[in-house]
Amino acid sequence: MAGPIDYYFDFSSPYGYLVCDDIDAFGAKHGREVVWRPFLLGTVFALTGQTPLVDQPIKGDYYKRDWERFSKLLGLPYQFPDPFPISTVAAARAFYWLWDQDPKSAKDLSRALFRAYFGENRNISSAEAVIEVAGEQGLDTKALAAALQDQAVKDRLRAENDAAIARGVFGSPICIVDGEMFWGADRLWQVKRWIEQGGW
Repeated sequence: MAGPIDYYFDFSSPYGYLVCDDIDAFGAKHGREVVWRPFLLGTVFALTGQTPLVDQPIKGDYYKRDWERFSKLLGLPYQFPDPFPISTVAAARAFYWLWDQDPKSAKDLSRALFRAYFGENRNISSAEAVIEVAGEQGLDTKALAAALQDQAVKDRLRAENDAAIARGVFGSPICIVDGEMFWGADRLWQVKRWIEQGGW
């Protein structure tokens, strides 16, 4: 069986939001499971010296326009969120806690969190905000509240984040397929070609 597509993203990444609705259908179309792997982009920035795109002179205004335009193209609701960027520790912890029980529900929660932040301008940085969105998805909020404080869940996110960095993950979204890395919401056509041709 062909290996999976590893989909790395940060919940504060607009380009991660632009990919999340369709990535599973994309994988299914090409006979590949998609393994979702949230990580903490802030940790990577601290290692690489990168800055958030909006803080980059001249380029920042372009990115703001690109996110708005790209979302409109895909028919996704979008508002430039305030504040931006945000900490996504609570969201990522919630994901991994839920993933170990029910990957589909973890993906559904991820889409809901992305939409809350980028579609509704709701700050999802706090544990309380993540729990609120989870409750709207019909999830057990008491169990999630406890999980977000569980050392094992904290350690799980730390391990996943370290593993992402060890693989060279530096941006969001990144797809890794057959050991090959593709960065950006606009690179899925290359992932498609790579799968169809077996590389080049």
